[in-house]
Amino acid sequence: MDGLVVDSIDVFYGPVQALHGVSLRVGQGEMVALLGANGAGKSTTLRAISGLVTPRGGTITYDGERIDGLAAHRIVTRGISHVPEGRDLFPTMSVIDNLKVGHWVCRSNHEGLAHNVERVFGYFPRLRERATQPAGTLSGGEQQMLVIARALMSNPRLLVIDELSFGLAPLIVDKLFEILRMVNQEGTSILLVEQFVHMALEHSDRAYVLAKGEVRQEGRSADLADDPRVLAAYLGQADPPAAAPPAADATRKRTAARRQRAATPS
Repeated sequence: MDGLVVDSIDVFYGPVQALHGVSLRVGQGEMVALLGANGAGKSTTLRAISGLVTPRGGTITYDGERIDGLAAHRIVTRGISHVPEGRDLFPTMSVIDNLKVGHWVCRSNHEGLAHNVERVFGYFPRLRERATQPAGTLSGGEQQMLVIARALMSNPRLLVIDELSFGLAPLIVDKLFEILRMVNQEGTSILLVEQFVHMALEHSDRAYVLAKGEVRQEGRSADLADDPRVLAAYLGQADPPAAAPPAADATRKRTAARRQRAATPS
Protein backbone atom coordinates (compact mmCIF):
# COMPACT_ATOMS: atom_id res chain seq x y z
CA MET A 1 0.00 0.00 0.00
CA ASP A 2 1.24 3.47 -0.89
CA GLY A 3 -0.68 5.31 1.83
CA LEU A 4 -1.05 9.07 1.52
CA VAL A 5 1.33 11.04 -0.71
CA VAL A 6 1.02 14.83 -0.89
CA ASP A 7 3.29 16.08 -3.67
CA SER A 8 4.17 19.77 -4.04
CA ILE A 9 0.70 21.21 -3.51
CA ASP A 10 -0.08 24.91 -3.79
CA VAL A 11 -3.27 26.21 -2.16
CA PHE A 12 -4.73 29.69 -2.51
CA TYR A 13 -7.48 31.57 -0.70
CA GLY A 14 -8.42 34.07 -3.37
CA PRO A 15 -5.20 35.88 -4.35
CA VAL A 16 -3.39 34.80 -1.17
CA GLN A 17 -1.20 31.70 -1.41
CA ALA A 18 -1.43 29.63 1.78
CA LEU A 19 0.68 26.61 0.79
CA HIS A 20 3.85 26.66 -1.29
CA GLY A 21 4.81 23.27 -2.71
CA VAL A 22 3.96 21.26 0.42
CA SER A 23 4.93 17.59 0.27
CA LEU A 24 4.43 14.88 2.87
CA ARG A 25 3.54 11.23 3.16
CA VAL A 26 1.83 8.94 5.64
CA GLY A 27 2.60 5.26 5.16
CA GLN A 28 0.27 2.45 6.06
CA GLY A 29 0.13 2.08 9.85
CA GLU A 30 2.09 5.26 10.59
CA MET A 31 1.26 8.06 13.01
CA VAL A 32 2.64 11.32 11.64
CA ALA A 33 2.57 14.76 13.28
CA LEU A 34 2.28 18.08 11.45
CA LEU A 35 3.75 20.94 13.49
CA GLY A 36 4.18 24.68 13.16
CA ALA A 37 3.11 28.08 14.43
CA ASN A 38 -0.37 29.52 13.98
CA GLY A 39 -0.86 30.44 10.34
CA ALA A 40 1.85 28.07 9.12
CA GLY A 41 -0.61 26.19 6.89
CA LYS A 42 -1.30 23.09 8.97
CA SER A 43 -5.10 23.22 8.84
CA THR A 44 -5.05 24.14 5.15
CA THR A 45 -2.93 21.06 4.45
CA LEU A 46 -5.47 18.83 6.20
CA ARG A 47 -8.35 20.55 4.41
CA ALA A 48 -6.68 19.90 1.07
CA ILE A 49 -6.25 16.23 1.91
CA SER A 50 -9.90 15.83 2.90
CA GLY A 51 -11.27 17.75 -0.09
CA LEU A 52 -12.43 20.90 1.68
CA VAL A 53 -10.10 23.03 -0.47
CA THR A 54 -8.70 22.20 -3.90
CA PRO A 55 -4.98 22.59 -4.61
CA ARG A 56 -4.12 24.80 -7.57
CA GLY A 57 -0.93 22.88 -8.16
CA GLY A 58 0.62 19.52 -7.20
CA THR A 59 -1.11 16.21 -6.52
CA ILE A 60 -2.54 14.20 -3.63
CA THR A 61 -2.75 10.43 -3.97
CA TYR A 62 -4.02 7.76 -1.63
CA ASP A 63 -3.02 4.15 -2.21
CA GLY A 64 -1.86 5.10 -5.68
CA GLU A 65 -5.03 6.91 -6.81
CA ARG A 66 -5.38 10.68 -7.13
CA ILE A 67 -7.87 12.25 -4.75
CA ASP A 68 -7.16 15.96 -5.20
CA GLY A 69 -10.21 17.52 -6.81
CA LEU A 70 -12.62 14.95 -5.40
CA ALA A 71 -15.55 16.16 -3.29
CA ALA A 72 -15.10 15.72 0.45
CA HIS A 73 -17.78 13.02 0.76
CA ARG A 74 -16.08 11.03 -1.99
CA ILE A 75 -12.77 11.16 -0.12
CA VAL A 76 -14.47 9.74 2.99
CA THR A 77 -15.57 6.74 0.91
CA ARG A 78 -11.92 6.25 -0.09
CA GLY A 79 -11.05 5.65 3.57
CA ILE A 80 -10.03 9.09 4.90
CA SER A 81 -11.86 10.72 7.84
CA HIS A 82 -11.20 14.27 9.04
CA VAL A 83 -11.61 15.44 12.65
CA PRO A 84 -11.76 19.25 12.31
CA GLU A 85 -10.65 21.76 14.91
CA GLY A 86 -13.35 23.00 17.26
CA ARG A 87 -15.42 19.86 17.99
CA ASP A 88 -18.07 20.46 15.34
CA LEU A 89 -20.94 18.27 16.59
CA PHE A 90 -24.72 18.25 16.25
CA PRO A 91 -25.36 19.60 19.77
CA THR A 92 -29.08 18.82 20.06
CA MET A 93 -28.66 15.26 18.79
CA SER A 94 -27.76 12.44 21.14
CA VAL A 95 -24.34 10.83 21.30
CA ILE A 96 -25.62 7.72 19.53
CA ASP A 97 -27.24 9.77 16.76
CA ASN A 98 -24.00 11.69 16.19
CA LEU A 99 -22.27 8.32 15.81
CA LYS A 100 -24.89 7.22 13.28
CA VAL A 101 -24.07 10.29 11.20
CA GLY A 102 -20.47 9.11 11.08
CA HIS A 103 -21.64 5.72 9.80
CA TRP A 104 -23.66 7.29 6.97
CA VAL A 105 -21.16 6.42 4.22
CA CYS A 106 -21.43 2.77 5.33
CA ARG A 107 -25.21 2.90 5.78
CA SER A 108 -25.89 -0.08 3.50
CA ASN A 109 -24.12 -2.29 6.07
CA HIS A 110 -26.73 -2.38 8.85
CA GLU A 111 -24.86 -5.03 10.85
CA GLY A 112 -21.72 -2.90 10.64
CA LEU A 113 -23.44 -0.06 12.49
CA ALA A 114 -23.81 -2.06 15.70
CA HIS A 115 -20.27 -3.40 15.35
CA ASN A 116 -18.79 0.08 14.89
CA VAL A 117 -20.76 1.51 17.81
CA GLU A 118 -19.40 -1.23 20.07
CA ARG A 119 -15.91 -0.63 18.72
CA VAL A 120 -15.88 3.09 19.53
CA PHE A 121 -17.54 2.49 22.91
CA GLY A 122 -14.63 0.16 23.62
CA TYR A 123 -12.23 3.04 23.01
CA PHE A 124 -14.41 5.57 24.83
CA PRO A 125 -16.43 3.91 27.64
CA ARG A 126 -17.60 7.32 28.82
CA LEU A 127 -19.58 7.72 25.60
CA ARG A 128 -21.51 4.53 26.34
CA GLU A 129 -22.61 6.11 29.62
CA ARG A 130 -23.68 9.23 27.72
CA ALA A 131 -25.26 7.45 24.74
CA THR A 132 -28.69 9.09 24.97
CA GLN A 133 -27.43 12.46 26.20
CA PRO A 134 -27.43 15.48 23.82
CA ALA A 135 -23.91 16.07 22.51
CA GLY A 136 -24.06 19.74 23.47
CA THR A 137 -24.30 18.85 27.17
CA LEU A 138 -21.05 16.87 27.21
CA SER A 139 -17.82 18.22 28.70
CA GLY A 140 -15.11 19.46 26.36
CA GLY A 141 -13.13 16.24 26.71
CA GLU A 142 -16.21 14.11 26.09
CA GLN A 143 -17.05 16.13 23.00
CA GLN A 144 -13.56 15.56 21.62
CA MET A 145 -13.98 11.85 22.28
CA LEU A 146 -17.24 11.97 20.36
CA VAL A 147 -15.84 13.72 17.28
CA ILE A 148 -13.02 11.17 17.10
CA ALA A 149 -15.49 8.31 17.63
CA ARG A 150 -17.78 9.71 14.93
CA ALA A 151 -14.86 9.83 12.47
CA LEU A 152 -14.01 6.20 13.29
CA MET A 153 -17.58 5.13 12.49
CA SER A 154 -16.79 5.27 8.75
CA ASN A 155 -14.04 2.63 9.15
CA PRO A 156 -11.23 4.94 7.97
CA ARG A 157 -7.83 3.64 6.99
CA LEU A 158 -6.44 7.15 7.54
CA LEU A 159 -7.60 9.46 10.33
CA VAL A 160 -6.74 13.16 9.92
CA ILE A 161 -7.01 15.16 13.17
CA ASP A 162 -6.76 18.93 13.53
CA GLU A 163 -5.76 20.21 17.01
CA LEU A 164 -6.49 17.20 19.19
CA SER A 165 -5.86 19.14 22.41
CA PHE A 166 -7.85 22.28 21.56
CA GLY A 167 -9.23 23.71 24.83
CA LEU A 168 -8.49 20.58 26.86
CA ALA A 169 -6.51 19.89 30.03
CA PRO A 170 -3.17 18.08 29.56
CA LEU A 171 -4.36 14.98 31.46
CA ILE A 172 -7.29 14.55 29.08
CA VAL A 173 -5.01 15.11 26.09
CA ASP A 174 -2.65 12.43 27.37
CA LYS A 175 -5.57 9.97 27.61
CA LEU A 176 -6.68 10.82 24.07
CA PHE A 177 -3.17 10.16 22.79
CA GLU A 178 -3.21 6.75 24.48
CA ILE A 179 -6.45 5.92 22.70
CA LEU A 180 -5.10 7.12 19.36
CA ARG A 181 -2.07 4.92 19.82
CA MET A 182 -4.42 1.96 20.31
CA VAL A 183 -6.34 2.91 17.15
CA ASN A 184 -3.06 3.23 15.28
CA GLN A 185 -1.74 -0.12 16.51
CA GLU A 186 -4.92 -1.76 15.24
CA GLY A 187 -4.10 -0.59 11.72
CA THR A 188 -5.48 2.93 11.22
CA SER A 189 -2.93 5.45 9.97
CA ILE A 190 -3.04 8.88 11.63
CA LEU A 191 -1.98 12.36 10.55
CA LEU A 192 -2.42 14.92 13.31
CA VAL A 193 -1.92 18.60 13.96
CA GLU A 194 -1.12 19.25 17.61
CA GLN A 195 -0.08 22.33 19.61
CA PHE A 196 1.58 20.31 22.39
CA VAL A 197 4.74 19.65 20.43
CA HIS A 198 6.41 17.38 22.98
CA MET A 199 3.33 15.11 23.17
CA ALA A 200 2.98 14.97 19.39
CA LEU A 201 6.62 13.98 19.00
CA GLU A 202 6.42 11.47 21.84
CA HIS A 203 3.51 9.56 20.31
CA SER A 204 4.19 9.87 16.57
CA ASP A 205 6.60 7.97 14.32
CA ARG A 206 7.58 10.88 12.08
CA ALA A 207 6.85 14.59 11.86
CA TYR A 208 6.84 17.54 9.48
CA VAL A 209 7.36 21.16 10.50
CA LEU A 210 5.59 23.87 8.50
CA ALA A 211 6.50 27.57 8.43
CA LYS A 212 4.83 30.17 6.21
CA GLY A 213 3.16 27.51 4.09
CA GLU A 214 6.30 25.48 3.43
CA VAL A 215 7.76 22.28 4.86
CA ARG A 216 10.95 23.36 6.62
CA GLN A 217 11.84 20.11 8.41
CA GLU A 218 10.90 16.45 8.43
CA GLY A 219 12.21 13.31 10.06
CA ARG A 220 11.81 10.79 12.83
CA SER A 221 9.97 12.27 15.77
CA ALA A 222 12.60 11.12 18.26
CA ASP A 223 15.26 13.02 16.28
CA LEU A 224 13.17 16.17 15.86
CA ALA A 225 12.50 16.27 19.61
CA ASP A 226 16.17 17.20 20.08
CA ASP A 227 16.27 19.79 17.30
CA PRO A 228 16.00 23.43 18.51
CA ARG A 229 14.72 24.48 15.07
CA VAL A 230 11.45 22.67 15.79
CA LEU A 231 10.70 24.97 18.72
CA ALA A 232 11.83 27.96 16.65
CA ALA A 233 9.33 27.11 13.90
CA TYR A 234 6.57 26.47 16.43
CA LEU A 235 7.14 29.89 17.99
CA GLY A 236 7.39 31.54 14.60
CA GLN A 237 11.00 32.63 15.20
CA ALA A 238 13.32 33.47 12.33
CA ASP A 239 16.31 31.81 14.00
CA PRO A 240 16.51 28.78 16.29
CA PRO A 241 17.27 29.29 19.97
CA ALA A 242 20.76 28.59 21.17
CA ALA A 243 19.71 25.70 23.42
CA ALA A 244 17.54 22.68 22.74
CA PRO A 245 13.88 22.83 23.84
CA PRO A 246 13.54 22.11 27.58
CA ALA A 247 11.06 19.32 26.86
CA ALA A 248 13.33 17.56 24.37
CA ASP A 249 15.26 15.37 26.82
CA ALA A 250 12.11 14.37 28.71
CA THR A 251 10.34 13.63 25.44
CA ARG A 252 13.19 11.41 24.29
CA LYS A 253 13.16 9.47 27.56
CA ARG A 254 9.37 9.02 27.50
CA THR A 255 9.51 7.88 23.88
CA ALA A 256 12.23 5.34 24.65
CA ALA A 257 10.29 4.05 27.67
CA ARG A 258 7.07 3.74 25.68
CA ARG A 259 8.78 1.80 22.90
CA GLN A 260 10.53 -0.43 25.43
CA ARG A 261 7.17 -1.24 27.09
CA ALA A 262 5.67 -2.03 23.68
CA ALA A 263 8.55 -4.40 22.90
CA THR A 264 8.44 -6.20 26.25
CA PRO A 265 6.28 -9.36 26.27
CA SER A 266 3.38 -9.19 28.73
